[in-house]
Amino acid sequence: MHLEIVDEGEHVFVVKPKVELLDEVDGEKILKKIELCGRTAYKSENLITQESAKNFIKRIIEHGHESVIEHAAITVKVACDRGITHEIVRHRIASYTQESTRYCNYSKEKFGKKVWVIMPCFLELGGERYKEWLKIVDGEAGNYLALLSKGWKPEEARSVLPNAVKAEICMTMNLREWRHFFKLRCSKEAHPQMREIANMILRTLHEKVPIVFDDLYDTYIKRVEKNEI
Repeated sequence: MHLEIVDEGEHVFVVKPKVELLDEVDGEKILKKIELCGRTAYKSENLITQESAKNFIKRIIEHGHESVIEHAAITVKVACDRGITHEIVRHRIASYTQESTRYCNYSKEKFGKKVWVIMPCFLELGGERYKEWLKIVDGEAGNYLALLSKGWKPEEARSVLPNAVKAEICMTMNLREWRHFFKLRCSKEAHPQMREIANMILRTLHEKVPIVFDDLYDTYIKRVEKNEI
């Protein structure tokens, strides 16, 4: 996963969060599969046509019959603030594999011998608050690297890592759970960095399977862009 370095300190690289789709998502194929599963309930498979899936799935979502869309799942890889991963993994109906600070030794060459931290979306790069933040996380990263140099294990030294440390996490959810995730995490009540990530994922999945996420995209992306909310 290639991350954009926007700044660095003596002991840290500052990077932007990122979302990467890990599946080869064929939206049309997913819709056809969901339609076939859904029509089993009514034994109306004879009504399937080349274009029928979109309207069928739109109707079942409008009527709240979202169990049918559980038949499809999508995996994304996310790089974000480690504190945000603690919120992400609270979503139960999902599978996760996360970068481990027990086993990753950030003093190694493959990490550039620095700790990677996520640029907070609520700070302006180069601003006074940002400079204050960078000074603190750089100091904490320096303490971590100093402990490693004294022979501490990564799983021991990690106790002084800042919450801002970059964490990569692979997350798999069925489409119904993705919808639930977006309803909670794209909301204006969500943490700003959590909302930033959730919106990035929503944009990505909407591009691939629009009919499943049209209503949420309109609510959390389009209306925000138009300053309606």
